[in-house]
Amino acid sequence: MHFTSEQRLDDGVIERGFTLGEIPGVLWMPASASASAPAPLILLGHPPLGLGKMYPRLVARARRAAADGFAAATIELPGSGDRPRWAAAEQARADLRRAMEAGEPVGDEIVDALILPLVEKSVPEWQAALDALLSLPEIGGKVGYSGGVISIGIRLAVVEPRIAAAGLFAGSFVPRAMFEEARQVTIPLHVLLQWDDEGNDRQAALDLFDAFGSKEKSLHANMGGHTGVPQFAGDAAAQFFTRHLSQPPTTPAVRPA
Repeated sequence: MHFTSEQRLDDGVIERGFTLGEIPGVLWMPASASASAPAPLILLGHPPLGLGKMYPRLVARARRAAADGFAAATIELPGSGDRPRWAAAEQARADLRRAMEAGEPVGDEIVDALILPLVEKSVPEWQAALDALLSLPEIGGKVGYSGGVISIGIRLAVVEPRIAAAGLFAGSFVPRAMFEEARQVTIPLHVLLQWDDEGNDRQAALDLFDAFGSKEKSLHANMGGHTGVPQFAGDAAAQFFTRHLSQPPTTPAVRPA
């Protein structure tokens, strides 16, 4: 991990840009974090629109996390932002746009092409970022994952034992294969659903929630479209992470060999 920039925001949060190989990312630290008082970490997921476009929403989420005593970090997804273009992903997005503009159902073939390769490519990158972030002395304790493409969150919850809790947004297409993985998820979940999300299959989202194997899972459904998430929904998600990440970890946060 190579840090490329650093600035202190007006609320005292320290924002540091970094690169991990060719992958850009951003780390936000609460002013209170130190080697003697390391902060738990929340990984901030986001849609594949590029960190530049998503920055205002990401920094707002990071500021809230810092106010609650957490570090927050994110990385650029494959094929997004300034990363090399990914022909297969571009084609899948074009196929999706054509189907939606024509008012046609978005078939399983398009969803699989759009989501499954993204999951396969991005999850190992999130794990590599987690390795690097947890090596910093001012970060320690439990790890959470928040938002972004829900299938990425599902895969991380299954394969990454260092993630103790996840807040997921049921606002993206989900391949049928991910439902089987959802049954393997056992960590606490906080799932947000916008009831009138124009680009989301509500019944599929409800079926996915039912499939999750977690003993502790809660579904928070609000009226409104994809971008109409109410402020209190963010407050509830923040309380979820405070509840699950603030306690001391029961096992060392070490990635298994």
